[in-house]
Amino acid sequence: MSAPGDAELKALLGHLDAAEALLKDRAVCITLGERRVNSSLALTALYGLRSLLEGDRAGAVEDLGTVAEELAARSSLVP
Repeated sequence: MSAPGDAELKALLGHLDAAEALLKDRAVCITLGERRVNSSLALTALYGLRSLLEGDRAGAVEDLGTVAEELAARSSLVP
């Protein structure tokens, strides 16, 4: 028996799978790079979100923390 929201969560995770595939696509990576978006960092953020949604808080903290640190460093917010 499924809990309420299980189907919706499964659908959401499926969308994340699709987003992951797009972030690994060469053409998407080039387009993001032209916009000064690091596709590897975006992929790490996606992994962090997936971990959070799946209940893996430690994984979410690690991945999203990495993203926050990298963004801060690249934005000259860290001395």
